[in-house]
Amino acid sequence: MAIPVVNLADFLSGDPQLKQQFVQQLGKAYEEVGFVAVKNHGIPDDLIAEMYKQVQQFFSLPIDRKKQYEIPELAGQRGYTSFGREHAKGSEAPDLKEFYQHGQTVPDDDPVKAEYPDNVLIDEVPGFSETFNKAYRAFEKSGKALLQAIALYLGLDEHYFDDHIHNGNSILRAIHYPPILNEPKSSIRAEQHEDINLITLLVGASADGLQILTKQNEWVGVTSLPEQIVVNVGDMLQRLTNNRLRSTTHRVVNPPREFWHTSRFSIPFFLHPKSKMSLACLEGCIDEDHPKAFPDATAGEYLDERLREIGLKK
Repeated sequence: MAIPVVNLADFLSGDPQLKQQFVQQLGKAYEEVGFVAVKNHGIPDDLIAEMYKQVQQFFSLPIDRKKQYEIPELAGQRGYTSFGREHAKGSEAPDLKEFYQHGQTVPDDDPVKAEYPDNVLIDEVPGFSETFNKAYRAFEKSGKALLQAIALYLGLDEHYFDDHIHNGNSILRAIHYPPILNEPKSSIRAEQHEDINLITLLVGASADGLQILTKQNEWVGVTSLPEQIVVNVGDMLQRLTNNRLRSTTHRVVNPPREFWHTSRFSIPFFLHPKSKMSLACLEGCIDEDHPKAFPDATAGEYLDERLREIGLKK
């Protein structure tokens, strides 16, 4: 399936007509599909290549070395999470993956710094943390621009999200789906799910497998060109917009049997606001035909609830 493609350079061009066109294209795509491919996204190709190279080096380490970077009390929010620990909401079967998570580093005196654990530094891969810090900032910048466009589409002030995501609780996750060695019982690489956050920015993947569930209830494969990133709506934005922008159900399926011996790598950036942001449905998204669908909650409360549902938090 060719998902809608938008050009972020149009939004940043300074041309009011191009900017408005981008806002409408993005909003329409999110209302109708839930996923877009973004070109001219501002994340340098060489940085993406370096990140994938270092991620593959890390996941190729022996399991006992990787487990040194697993800190269970952090509920998978920093460092390494071993194979089979996470499952989709409503599914008992663990996903066939292991992952590493890198979070916010607060450079100023913002008291929110106390909420965030330190990142877990990987000693064996030179430059790993430096690369992830650079990539994190690049994703934040692109995500901020996309949220500005979403704000305009919703009739909000362009900078509605800016303060909420400054020093926000975003996560850069590197995922490894190892080779499949035995007939899987019920799992696929990642069972169908919706993302928790506001938006997710996904840069590349080393193999096919991502599928989205269309409004016609059909699973279709999603591929983006090398110079594009895929960006989808998460549950927090769905709640905030009272279902106007819907979080898209997606999954990662197992490859054909002849490719079971291969790994798959993927690096999504989950853009989260600060924990105190209210996710109460926007007044402009509530009317007689669309009554308020969700109880009020903060982003922190909702994240905590979801981490328990997917098995990362007790």
